[in-house]
Amino acid sequence: MKKWTLLALILIVIPVSVGIIGCSSSDKAANEQQAEGQLWTCGMHPEVILDEPGNCPICGMELVPVKGSGGAQAGHETQQHEHQSAEAANGEGDHSQHNMEAPEQKAKTQTGKEKKKRKILYWRAPMDPTEIYDRPGKSKMGMDLIPVYEDEAELGSGGVVKIDPEIVQQMGVRTTEVKKMDFHRVIRTVGYIDYNEEKLYTVSPKISGWIDKLYVDFTGQEVRTGQPLLEIYSPELVTTQEEYLLALKNKQALQNASFKSIQEGAESLLKASYQRLRYWDIPESEIRRLETTRQVRKTLQLQSPANGVVIHKNAVEGSFVKEGMPLYQIADLSTVWVYASIYDYELPWLDLGNEATMDLSYYPGKSFTGKIIYIYPYLDKKARVAKIRMEFSNPNLELKPGMYSNVIVKGRVIPDALVIPSEAVIRSGVRNIVFVARGKGKFEPRQVKLGEEGENGLVRVISGLLPGEKVVTSAQFLLDSESRLQEAIQKLLQERMKKGASAGKQAQPPATQHNH
Repeated sequence: MKKWTLLALILIVIPVSVGIIGCSSSDKAANEQQAEGQLWTCGMHPEVILDEPGNCPICGMELVPVKGSGGAQAGHETQQHEHQSAEAANGEGDHSQHNMEAPEQKAKTQTGKEKKKRKILYWRAPMDPTEIYDRPGKSKMGMDLIPVYEDEAELGSGGVVKIDPEIVQQMGVRTTEVKKMDFHRVIRTVGYIDYNEEKLYTVSPKISGWIDKLYVDFTGQEVRTGQPLLEIYSPELVTTQEEYLLALKNKQALQNASFKSIQEGAESLLKASYQRLRYWDIPESEIRRLETTRQVRKTLQLQSPANGVVIHKNAVEGSFVKEGMPLYQIADLSTVWVYASIYDYELPWLDLGNEATMDLSYYPGKSFTGKIIYIYPYLDKKARVAKIRMEFSNPNLELKPGMYSNVIVKGRVIPDALVIPSEAVIRSGVRNIVFVARGKGKFEPRQVKLGEEGENGLVRVISGLLPGEKVVTSAQFLLDSESRLQEAIQKLLQERMKKGASAGKQAQPPATQHNH
């Protein structure tokens, strides 16, 4: 009887001891796994990430644990293991299958509720993450759009960055709204100011003679319309004046002649003499003076044909000139032409009449407004540029031919374009990133496609943003560094989880079959 009692005690004590030893070993393994999953970093040097606590190898400061890198999953697995062990110890043999199905059904119900509560930020194309929309539909390739939820962190350069709102305020983070507006393509170039060729005048005599007197005797002198330029003596001109006076006297003498043909002949001679004087640019006032005074003048005045500035002078007092010889060249500077070179890929954005703005280095703070009046139909072979001509008003003669200027040309209007400040874009050379503010210290990195640059520092967004979203315009480089750090930590954790899972599969003993 005592032998059977001793045997029963042994059979009871051995399973309990084995269970205690198994539980303590599993807890120890879970703690070791949790300790292995924890990472440590330096507060001053976030690029330092170590597997164990200690001091920073750069500055010597004590390392702090990285949030989110601990053994949360290991702890969850430990609790699940303890729960399953407790169920096995309670001996619920026949109901084990029912108890395993109930948590799965509960998890599915909770997952469904979580999906219902998740907020959709926008919809994107499956093949192009930068092609986004504010409602479901089809992409440009005809594929169904995919919803992007607020808790997803797979866009941009590494996921949503979460920063305490107080720290955000201390960092001086500023945001601006993505606007929809009429957008101008702005082309910046260098212009060269020249004379308006349509307002150049040349003064040359139509008779030969000697310059008797000069009234305008230096280059650069301003003249007005009708102002005397010089007096020229020509024997031929004197003879023509005498012939005109003779024809005038003859007409007056024969106006009462009995023969009409004689009257017509006298009148015809007078008209011929008058036309000859007019062809020589004798002013009408001089002809009327000649008729009134009946005195022949020795010289003839040449007058200015327009307002302007003498840009070329070839007249010297006392010199002999031939008919057709240019004596003066006068330029009207009330308007000037500005020539500029435009690259061939910028030509499609230009049209006649486009507005242009010009500023000069010697006139800071002042700008001049003009327009494109001609686009030359050929390109320079070597420079691969085309030339355009603009016209600017110059009432105060501030624009002087020969000057160089900075020119900004407004191209064709793009209606309802999405625009953001150029300073909001982080340009890496391969892709362009902006940070979208989600509120409560959340910032999402977003890859965008950019178009043309406009005035006032604005740039057009082709895809990647929606109207009304707010983008960060300052301190975005700090957000980018934090996003890249979180991306590196997540990748490191994923690699360790993969290694731990593969090691667990290799260490798992093969299942043994028990015969009851």
